[in-house]
Amino acid sequence: MRLILDLVRNCGIRLYQRRQVIFRLALVLCLYNVLTGGVFASRAKKTAVQNGVGGGSQLENLVYEDSVEKTELLETGVLEPESFSKPRLLLYNSYTIKKGDIIGDLAAGFGLNQDTLLSANGIKNSRLIQIDQVLKIPNQNGIFYTVKGDDSLDSIAEKYKADPEAIQVANELFSKAVYPDKVLFVPGAQLDWMERQEINGELFIWPIAGYITSPYGFRKSPFTSSQQFHSGLDIGSPAGSPIRAAMSGRVSAVGWDDVLGNYVVVSHHAGYRTLYGHMSVIRVKSGAYVGTGERIGDVGSTGLSTGPHLHFTVFKNGVTVNPRTVLK
Repeated sequence: MRLILDLVRNCGIRLYQRRQVIFRLALVLCLYNVLTGGVFASRAKKTAVQNGVGGGSQLENLVYEDSVEKTELLETGVLEPESFSKPRLLLYNSYTIKKGDIIGDLAAGFGLNQDTLLSANGIKNSRLIQIDQVLKIPNQNGIFYTVKGDDSLDSIAEKYKADPEAIQVANELFSKAVYPDKVLFVPGAQLDWMERQEINGELFIWPIAGYITSPYGFRKSPFTSSQQFHSGLDIGSPAGSPIRAAMSGRVSAVGWDDVLGNYVVVSHHAGYRTLYGHMSVIRVKSGAYVGTGERIGDVGSTGLSTGPHLHFTVFKNGVTVNPRTVLK
């Protein structure tokens, strides 16, 4: 520009003519910059590159700089890309159980919750997983659900607070029609609290502090020496020790039995009942509600007994189960 001005001054052109020439030259230069991206555009581009356009902007750089004042300028975060949260087809990897593996730790390592691994592998007792057992590892959280007669896709989604579209995509359903006995994967769904506790063997607390004197299962009778099935745990403890409800529930029976002596039965959720026998004192009445850990009686040796202890039985839908599988 300076070279052009000097050239104009040196030419024998009158003042008003010089001004006209300069004006026209300036206009031409402006048009040239706009059309070709000249000096001014180049400077703008250089500034943009310094600010990180196409990579990280000044706003993004604030997040990574160690400055509380600058990060506080960000009133909201950046929206997650829609592709990250859109429904996905259910896929699996596999994993072989090794010594020391625990379901909860494995789930966390794969970025899943433990409900997903329990449901995907049909695990009914997480304490019984075996070394070299192969687990299916889903690519997303969720549980499996068997469709019942009056179910619809929308009612299943509502039951588990899930997205109907996500259920369709995960299971490759071409319509919303579902049929009884079909097993569906419900993305994002979780097990019922009690079912999870039952599978993990953490449903009941120990009713007394003591030691096992006779386990659940077949044993030699201490009275006849013949083989018999022992329906619960015998837990030895000093006479008069407090016996506590292993889980909250309602007292469904109290009384006397020639074998069990003074006993209490408590009914719980999901078809569970617990029986407490050989008590010296019963401290609750039939129909009373008791909380977990509430004292319901004292250790004794009433009935057919060889010494102070508690006979503790767990029933599930009317059938005894090994208490060790559901005690914390």
